[in-house]
Amino acid sequence: MGAKNMITPQTLMLSARDWMPNNPHLPVLIYKGAIPDGDIASRFEHRFANNGWPPQWRNGVFDYHHYHSTAHEVLGIAQGAARLLMGGPGGEVIEVEAGDALLLPAGTGHCRLSATRDFLVVGAYPPGTDADLCKQAATPAMLARIVALPFPEQDPLNGYSPALTQHWKYPPFKG
Repeated sequence: MGAKNMITPQTLMLSARDWMPNNPHLPVLIYKGAIPDGDIASRFEHRFANNGWPPQWRNGVFDYHHYHSTAHEVLGIAQGAARLLMGGPGGEVIEVEAGDALLLPAGTGHCRLSATRDFLVVGAYPPGTDADLCKQAATPAMLARIVALPFPEQDPLNGYSPALTQHWKYPPFKG
Protein backbone atom coordinates (compact mmCIF):
# COMPACT_ATOMS: atom_id res chain seq x y z
CA MET A 1 0.00 0.00 0.00
CA GLY A 2 1.43 3.34 -1.01
CA ALA A 3 1.91 6.20 1.42
CA LYS A 4 -0.81 8.22 -0.35
CA ASN A 5 -3.36 5.53 0.61
CA MET A 6 -2.23 5.39 4.21
CA ILE A 7 -4.91 5.76 6.85
CA THR A 8 -3.74 7.79 9.84
CA PRO A 9 -5.34 6.39 12.98
CA GLN A 10 -6.43 8.27 16.04
CA THR A 11 -4.90 6.93 19.26
CA LEU A 12 -6.61 6.21 22.56
CA MET A 13 -4.37 5.37 25.50
CA LEU A 14 -6.15 3.52 28.30
CA SER A 15 -4.83 2.83 31.78
CA ALA A 16 -5.93 0.03 34.09
CA ARG A 17 -9.47 0.70 35.26
CA ASP A 18 -11.57 -1.23 37.79
CA TRP A 19 -10.83 -4.91 37.02
CA MET A 20 -9.83 -4.24 33.40
CA PRO A 21 -6.07 -4.40 32.79
CA ASN A 22 -5.99 -2.57 29.42
CA ASN A 23 -2.51 -2.31 27.93
CA PRO A 24 -0.02 -0.19 29.86
CA HIS A 25 2.14 0.58 26.80
CA LEU A 26 0.09 0.36 23.60
CA PRO A 27 -2.81 2.60 22.55
CA VAL A 28 -5.99 1.58 20.78
CA LEU A 29 -5.78 2.71 17.15
CA ILE A 30 -9.00 4.07 15.62
CA TYR A 31 -9.15 4.21 11.81
CA LYS A 32 -12.15 6.33 10.76
CA GLY A 33 -13.44 5.70 7.24
CA ALA A 34 -10.83 3.05 6.42
CA ILE A 35 -13.06 1.33 3.84
CA PRO A 36 -15.51 3.89 2.42
CA ASP A 37 -17.81 1.78 0.24
CA GLY A 38 -18.50 -1.42 -1.68
CA ASP A 39 -18.59 -4.85 -0.01
CA ILE A 40 -16.97 -3.52 3.14
CA ALA A 41 -16.79 -6.90 4.94
CA SER A 42 -14.97 -8.57 2.04
CA ARG A 43 -12.73 -5.56 1.56
CA PHE A 44 -11.71 -5.64 5.27
CA GLU A 45 -11.03 -9.37 5.04
CA HIS A 46 -8.88 -8.86 1.96
CA ARG A 47 -7.01 -5.90 3.47
CA PHE A 48 -6.36 -7.66 6.78
CA ALA A 49 -5.17 -10.85 5.03
CA ASN A 50 -2.85 -8.92 2.69
CA ASN A 51 -1.29 -7.24 5.74
CA GLY A 52 -0.63 -10.44 7.67
CA TRP A 53 -3.77 -10.46 9.87
CA PRO A 54 -5.84 -13.47 8.73
CA PRO A 55 -9.57 -12.76 9.20
CA GLN A 56 -11.13 -15.10 11.78
CA TRP A 57 -14.83 -14.22 12.06
CA ARG A 58 -17.81 -12.08 11.11
CA ASN A 59 -20.19 -11.19 13.95
CA GLY A 60 -20.59 -8.27 16.37
CA VAL A 61 -19.05 -7.15 19.65
CA PHE A 62 -20.18 -8.80 22.87
CA ASP A 63 -22.47 -6.73 25.11
CA TYR A 64 -20.38 -7.50 28.20
CA HIS A 65 -16.93 -6.31 29.27
CA HIS A 66 -14.13 -8.55 28.11
CA TYR A 67 -10.54 -8.48 26.89
CA HIS A 68 -7.98 -10.84 25.37
CA SER A 69 -4.70 -11.63 27.12
CA THR A 70 -3.22 -13.81 24.37
CA ALA A 71 -3.79 -11.76 21.21
CA HIS A 72 -4.11 -8.30 19.73
CA GLU A 73 -7.35 -7.87 17.77
CA VAL A 74 -8.49 -5.78 14.82
CA LEU A 75 -12.19 -5.06 14.32
CA GLY A 76 -13.44 -3.85 10.93
CA ILE A 77 -16.93 -2.37 11.11
CA ALA A 78 -18.56 -3.84 8.00
CA GLN A 79 -22.17 -2.69 8.43
CA GLY A 80 -24.25 -0.49 10.69
CA ALA A 81 -23.07 1.55 13.62
CA ALA A 82 -22.49 1.09 17.36
CA ARG A 83 -21.53 2.76 20.60
CA LEU A 84 -18.67 0.82 22.22
CA LEU A 85 -17.19 1.21 25.68
CA MET A 86 -13.42 0.89 25.60
CA GLY A 87 -11.31 0.27 28.68
CA GLY A 88 -13.83 -1.37 31.01
CA PRO A 89 -16.38 0.08 33.45
CA GLY A 90 -16.15 3.88 33.43
CA GLY A 91 -14.06 3.79 30.23
CA GLU A 92 -14.25 5.75 27.00
CA VAL A 93 -17.37 5.62 24.81
CA ILE A 94 -16.61 5.65 21.10
CA GLU A 95 -18.98 5.63 18.16
CA VAL A 96 -18.15 3.51 15.13
CA GLU A 97 -19.84 3.10 11.78
CA ALA A 98 -19.41 1.05 8.62
CA GLY A 99 -15.91 1.53 7.23
CA ASP A 100 -14.20 2.25 10.57
CA ALA A 101 -11.67 -0.10 12.16
CA LEU A 102 -10.22 -0.51 15.66
CA LEU A 103 -6.90 -2.10 16.56
CA LEU A 104 -7.04 -3.31 20.16
CA PRO A 105 -3.81 -4.24 21.90
CA ALA A 106 -3.99 -7.27 24.19
CA GLY A 107 -5.62 -6.42 27.52
CA THR A 108 -7.95 -3.76 26.09
CA GLY A 109 -11.44 -3.96 27.54
CA HIS A 110 -14.30 -3.62 25.10
CA CYS A 111 -18.08 -3.92 25.27
CA ARG A 112 -21.02 -3.03 22.98
CA LEU A 113 -23.39 -0.51 24.57
CA SER A 114 -25.79 -0.24 21.61
CA ALA A 115 -25.85 -1.02 17.90
CA THR A 116 -28.02 -0.84 14.84
CA ARG A 117 -29.77 -4.07 13.87
CA ASP A 118 -27.44 -4.58 10.91
CA PHE A 119 -24.21 -4.12 12.91
CA LEU A 120 -21.53 -6.45 11.52
CA VAL A 121 -17.84 -6.70 12.40
CA VAL A 122 -14.95 -8.54 10.75
CA GLY A 123 -12.39 -9.70 13.32
CA ALA A 124 -8.77 -10.72 12.83
CA TYR A 125 -5.73 -11.62 14.92
CA PRO A 126 -2.04 -11.85 14.07
CA PRO A 127 -0.88 -15.23 12.74
CA GLY A 128 -0.09 -17.84 15.35
CA THR A 129 -2.21 -16.26 18.07
CA ASP A 130 -5.30 -17.71 19.65
CA ALA A 131 -7.55 -15.17 21.36
CA ASP A 132 -8.82 -16.10 24.80
CA LEU A 133 -11.97 -14.52 26.26
CA CYS A 134 -11.33 -12.91 29.65
CA LYS A 135 -14.25 -11.66 31.78
CA GLN A 136 -12.50 -11.32 35.14
CA ALA A 137 -9.53 -9.49 36.60
CA ALA A 138 -6.18 -10.52 35.19
CA THR A 139 -3.87 -12.71 37.22
CA PRO A 140 -0.19 -11.71 37.52
CA ALA A 141 0.64 -14.30 34.83
CA MET A 142 -1.95 -12.78 32.48
CA LEU A 143 -0.62 -9.27 33.08
CA ALA A 144 2.90 -10.46 32.29
CA ARG A 145 1.64 -12.14 29.09
CA ILE A 146 -0.19 -8.96 27.98
CA VAL A 147 2.93 -6.84 28.39
CA ALA A 148 5.25 -9.40 26.76
CA LEU A 149 3.03 -10.27 23.78
CA PRO A 150 4.88 -9.25 20.62
CA PHE A 151 3.08 -7.27 18.00
CA PRO A 152 3.17 -8.09 14.32
CA GLU A 153 5.40 -6.41 11.79
CA GLN A 154 2.51 -5.04 9.73
CA ASP A 155 -0.33 -2.70 10.54
CA PRO A 156 -3.58 -4.52 9.63
CA LEU A 157 -4.72 -1.61 7.43
CA ASN A 158 -1.52 0.09 6.29
CA GLY A 159 0.87 -2.86 6.00
CA TYR A 160 4.45 -1.63 6.24
CA SER A 161 3.58 1.94 5.28
CA PRO A 162 4.09 3.09 7.97
CA ALA A 163 5.17 0.27 10.22
CA LEU A 164 2.88 -0.47 13.14
CA THR A 165 5.77 0.58 15.38
CA GLN A 166 5.08 4.22 14.52
CA HIS A 167 2.14 4.05 16.94
CA TRP A 168 2.97 1.01 19.07
CA LYS A 169 6.19 1.31 21.03
CA TYR A 170 7.33 -0.49 24.12
CA PRO A 171 9.18 1.63 26.66
CA PRO A 172 12.95 1.22 26.61
CA PHE A 173 14.32 -1.42 28.94
CA LYS A 174 16.00 -0.07 32.04
CA GLY A 175 18.99 -2.10 33.10
